[in-house]
Amino acid sequence: MRQRLTGGMKVVLTVLLCLPGVALSQAAQQSGTFTVTGHDGQAPIIQMNGRSYVDVESLARLTNGSVSYKGSQITLTLSGTAPTAPPAPATPGLSRDFITAGIEEMGLIREWRSALTNMVQNGYPITEAWMVNYRGPAASNLKLAGLAVSTDADRKAFQLLTNEFNNMLQLSQRFLAARASLTYIPQDSLNNDPLDQKIVACAHVLAGMASSGQFQDDPSCH
Repeated sequence: MRQRLTGGMKVVLTVLLCLPGVALSQAAQQSGTFTVTGHDGQAPIIQMNGRSYVDVESLARLTNGSVSYKGSQITLTLSGTAPTAPPAPATPGLSRDFITAGIEEMGLIREWRSALTNMVQNGYPITEAWMVNYRGPAASNLKLAGLAVSTDADRKAFQLLTNEFNNMLQLSQRFLAARASLTYIPQDSLNNDPLDQKIVACAHVLAGMASSGQFQDDPSCH
């Protein structure tokens, strides 16, 4: 008969398995061998009064472990036993206040982009006064989002939110400069525009972060 024990734990024995030097009754007899998964070798099993016993020192040698005695208690420490390291603390995600401010900022930028798209597609003149109406609120709310930063994730997300604002500002200023220089602006100018596509892609990334509460970096926001 062969029995197996999975190693890697600390076993405290409060009853005698089979102490060396303790004589066994005549009813005791060797009935098989004992092996431990992951360890080479085996130890004899003694059958006595319907129970199976293994010498603790034989088991310790088999597992490259150790045995210690304290009164009637025997402690068997198997090899590979080590204190379990505490789990690493979870990295704080986006704070609620920052998410609220960020959503507000994304809404203002989205409104700004929709207005710019409408102006370009309909051939309306883009002026400084028009742009101030959208740039001003977005810039003010961006400052509020910065004040709401309280975690490392907030700080990283705020940088992406700032990049989104700056890209939207850059796109608007391009059309403002064209209008000032009397350069013709085709109504399909925003079709497949790389910067405009970047703004849209980053908006999706920022919306995903607001939904999950976790920071996610993306090239479109740089």
